[in-house]
Amino acid sequence: MTDDEIICETPIDGVKVVRFNRPASLNAFTHSMYHNLLDILADIRVDSSIRAMILTGTGRGFCSGHDLKAAGENNFGAPGFGKAHIDRLTMEGMNRIPLAMRALPQPIICGVNGVAAGLGYSLALASDMAIAARSAKFINTIHNAATGAELGLSYFLPRAIGSQRAAELLYTSRPVLAEEAAQIGLVLRMVEDADLLEACLDVARGVIQNVPMGITLTKQTLQVNQNIGSLEAAMEMESRATMIAINTDDAKEKRASFWEKRSPVFKND
Repeated sequence: MTDDEIICETPIDGVKVVRFNRPASLNAFTHSMYHNLLDILADIRVDSSIRAMILTGTGRGFCSGHDLKAAGENNFGAPGFGKAHIDRLTMEGMNRIPLAMRALPQPIICGVNGVAAGLGYSLALASDMAIAARSAKFINTIHNAATGAELGLSYFLPRAIGSQRAAELLYTSRPVLAEEAAQIGLVLRMVEDADLLEACLDVARGVIQNVPMGITLTKQTLQVNQNIGSLEAAMEMESRATMIAINTDDAKEKRASFWEKRSPVFKND
């Protein structure tokens, strides 16, 4: 239904597009949207037909953060808790989203159309890759809530662009436009607005040509090895992943399709 706050589409086999759908508010999040997105991620996680996910927004904005005017009832709290406890439960609930995105077996490609502010900033960085439309604008509005980083922003940002640039953006709230975002590594690349979805789909098409187990384990290994203690440990992680993936039937199909010069047909075996 087009009036849902988050809509899902399958434009090509194997790729799920998840689209925030409150364009009048630049896709600001209501309390119900946090739960809806978590449910969608949980469903995709166990859907063998989905090999990659694209996250984007309807209209002129990707996500302008939390809706301060019409968020609806806070459904993270519970009766009997005071404000401090409800705030803690709310943050714990919201923090489940970037954790779920990182834990998703399928890679997430974020198509940033227009404003990515606050929560939207963090969601773009929590994705495996982000492509920015020329209209994209990254704004750290989290300072409006008296702190400069939430939902993993202080973790993701320095890993994407380096600690000094991250410090500047986190301390000053200076907005970053699409061209600069591409130059400093905040996003993979910038494209024209009309080409954004197709650019995301092009990346997804490349992903789904590879062995499903191999992609899942590569995503896991890439994340673990960003914090691992040595080269030896990193290679051990890679070797274990390789030994698992190479012995699947899908790996045999990938090798056969290469020699036969055709697209692979995977069965998640």
